[in-house]
Amino acid sequence: MIYRFNFSCEEGDPNFRRVFEADSDATFYELHEAILKSVNYPDDQMTSFFLCNEDWEKGQEVTLVEMDSNFDYDNMVMKDTHLSDIIEEQGQRLIYIFDPMFERYFFGSLKEIKAGTMQGVECVESRGKAPKQIKGDFGSDFATIGNGDLDIDDEFREEMDMGDIDMEGFQDLSWDDGTMF
Repeated sequence: MIYRFNFSCEEGDPNFRRVFEADSDATFYELHEAILKSVNYPDDQMTSFFLCNEDWEKGQEVTLVEMDSNFDYDNMVMKDTHLSDIIEEQGQRLIYIFDPMFERYFFGSLKEIKAGTMQGVECVESRGKAPKQIKGDFGSDFATIGNGDLDIDDEFREEMDMGDIDMEGFQDLSWDDGTMF
């Protein structure tokens, strides 16, 4: 059987949509890889799939790596779980968590089941721009200390009077001479 999944997201581009066709014997890991490739995300997050009911309430989880088991459901791992193991009917809903820190996800549903076979999973439709994978740009959100100067983001600088910073004690810190650790 060939499964046809639609995925969308409630944030960012309202036109965002990805459609995948997958052999029912493909694994959740293959679907995970196809999703990442379709949105140009690196594979460096602890992503998960959850089967959901009609109200998008989470049920069975399929994790990227083996985790401690939730007593309500079996521990299922993406590489070991075939789509057909737990997805059997058209209309089945699932979410794909792509940003586990802030629990942001794509909403998916099985739109069609058709006869046939194929190899793995393929993105057959790609519309709109995907949201950033990681919420916030932590590199610019925080003040950093470099070369003895305090470099503060413009947003932070506007809210703060630089005269309020007590630099006493900072002059003795050195990141290069090994005295910190």
